[in-house]
Amino acid sequence: MTETTAPMHLAFIGFGEAARAFLSGWADRRPPAVTAYDRKADSAATAAAMRAAYADHAVTGAATAAEAAAQADTVFSTVTADQARVAAEEAAPNLAPGTLWFDCNSCAPGTKAQAAAIIEAAGGRYIDVAVMAPVHPKRHHAPLLVSGPWAEAGAARLETLDMRPRVAGPEVGQASSIKMLRSVMIKGLEALTAECFLAARRAGVEDQVIASLEASDPDIDWRARGAYSLERMLVHGARRAAEMREVALTVEALGLPPGLSRATAEWQATLAGLAEAGGDPDLDTLLDRVLARL
Repeated sequence: MTETTAPMHLAFIGFGEAARAFLSGWADRRPPAVTAYDRKADSAATAAAMRAAYADHAVTGAATAAEAAAQADTVFSTVTADQARVAAEEAAPNLAPGTLWFDCNSCAPGTKAQAAAIIEAAGGRYIDVAVMAPVHPKRHHAPLLVSGPWAEAGAARLETLDMRPRVAGPEVGQASSIKMLRSVMIKGLEALTAECFLAARRAGVEDQVIASLEASDPDIDWRARGAYSLERMLVHGARRAAEMREVALTVEALGLPPGLSRATAEWQATLAGLAEAGGDPDLDTLLDRVLARL
C-alpha cells in the first residue's frame, strides 16, 4: 500500500486518552481493523476497566504489544513518556516490513532517537510526532508536528485519517524538541500558578493576590486559569511529570541547567491524584480540597 492509502490495520500501543480521542474522531475514516494493547490490561486492579474500554471502542485487545502490532500497517504509540522506548522494544519483533510507527509520546529528542533506532532496525518506518494541543475537544484534529526521514510519508498517511499534521523537518527529534521546550512554559506555568494560589489560599490572601495579578495582566482570567491548571495537574499530573522529566533531559542535553523543569516534574507528581477534580468546582473549592490533603 502507498502512504496516501488509508490504513487497513491500525494498532495502538497504549489505549488511554489520546488513543481513544483519535479513534472516536475518525468516524467513517476508521480503519477496518483496529487492535490495541495497554499494560493496564495486565494488572488485576485495572484489567476489567481496560477490557471494557476495548469493547466500548470496538477494538480487538491484544495480550502483548507485539501481538497488537502484528500485521498492522500503521501503529500509534500512545503510552506515557517513560514507556516510549519500552513500547518500541516490545512491538518491534512482530512489525511487518514498512510499517509506519507514529511515536506520539512526549519524549526528549534523545529518547525518540533510541526508539527510532529500534523500529528502523526491525524494518519499520519511524515518525516523531508531537501532539501540540489537548486531544479534547479536537480529538483527531489536534495539531500535530511530525519529523524524521519518513515525515512526509507519515503526514500523507495521517491525512487519510483526516488528521492535521505539519512537517517540522527531516530529523527525528525536531518535532519533539518543539514540544518539549514549549512544555517548559506550559507545564511550568501550571506549576507556578498552583504554588502561588495554594500558598495564597493558606495565607488567607488569595483575593488580594488575584486582584494584583489581574491589575498587572487584565487580559487573563486568573481564577479560571488557576482552576484549569489545578484540574489538569490533579487529573494528569503523573503523565505530565513523566513528560517534564523528559523535558529536563532535553534542556540538559542542550548544555543548560534543567532545575525549573525538574521542579515542575516534582510538583506535577505531588499533585497527581491528590484530590478529586470532578464536578467542575470553582478555584476556591479546588484549593481547599488540595490543601486538605497536602
